[in-house]
Amino acid sequence: MYCVSDIVQFLRQFAPPLLAEDWDNVGLLLGSGDAAVTKVMTCLTLTSDVAAEAIEQDVQLIVSHHPIMFRPIQQITDGDTQGKMLLDLIAAGIAVYSPHTSYDSAAAGINQQLAEMLDLQQIAPLRPRMNASSKIVCFVPEAHLLAVRQALWNQGAGQVGDYSQCSFASPGTGTFHGAEASSPVVGESGRLEQVTEIRLEVLCPSENVSRAVEAMLAAHPYEEPAYDVYPLAEQRADIGAGRYGVLADEITLSEFNNRVKAGLGVEHLQFVGDPARTVRRVAMACGAAAEFLRDGHRLGCDVLLTGEARFHDCLEARHLGMALVLPGHYASERPAMERLAETFSSQFQELFVSASQIESDPLKWDI
Repeated sequence: MYCVSDIVQFLRQFAPPLLAEDWDNVGLLLGSGDAAVTKVMTCLTLTSDVAAEAIEQDVQLIVSHHPIMFRPIQQITDGDTQGKMLLDLIAAGIAVYSPHTSYDSAAAGINQQLAEMLDLQQIAPLRPRMNASSKIVCFVPEAHLLAVRQALWNQGAGQVGDYSQCSFASPGTGTFHGAEASSPVVGESGRLEQVTEIRLEVLCPSENVSRAVEAMLAAHPYEEPAYDVYPLAEQRADIGAGRYGVLADEITLSEFNNRVKAGLGVEHLQFVGDPARTVRRVAMACGAAAEFLRDGHRLGCDVLLTGEARFHDCLEARHLGMALVLPGHYASERPAMERLAETFSSQFQELFVSASQIESDPLKWDI
């Protein structure tokens, strides 16, 4: 049986919250981490009809790309749509997690998926992120090594690239002299003791250090555990906001538009630029991300693919001499939530996972 915290732990590794933009609201936004989970639903946006679908299907966890309570709220009542929806979810015992911009920027996130959909080569982030991490070192009796190590892993420590649950342990001898008022787990107070201990080392994202240390201390048998936290030099990672890459061959903007429509399963899109112009170097940022225009321009990109853009962003694209392709906010992100449901099914084979079947693009074309 899985609980909400099991899925949360996976999501924190798959789409680390440190990748989220400063203005974002990501993570477990509703519910208890201890709640049991047998059914999970993914969606792009948690609306009242999607919430009703989840309640009807007895779902215990919704993973919604766009956060609920994105802006601070002062009351939760049934007097408005969001309040009523939240009260319904709470009454049904449904937890809600949002990965949002951390999923946009993750190594296997939405923008990476868009780049791979277009068969781009030499894929890299438009705005790379520096990886800030620390090393936690503690000293623990061998009999408690597994419990302390697992406590650290449960809080996101021990992740190295594509590998999880990484650690290093080496034996040694610890000494202590406990005061008369002390109650040592090993040995006696009032005399010098020598104890065989294990030096345990794990890497940990800097944002998780406080939580990981707290968990380590809770699992440790000693009254006063000895531990150290060493900040490590930041390293460049293949993660970050947006993506750009190169097409295998130069094609026209019209051909590129057709490739986008086929890949995202849409019949229509908006675009800026001459359909006959050629494009090869491509930038992309899902959702509403025309602010990446100048990043793409700086990197020599011919076109930026994003979901939607304001009128003045379109004018800026024309001024910069870049094409701008807009298949729609929903179209640029919803397929990734279906992919995430497939990822959950593979990772947690005992769960029933599905993407919302009722969710749809609110924008329609009059043709």
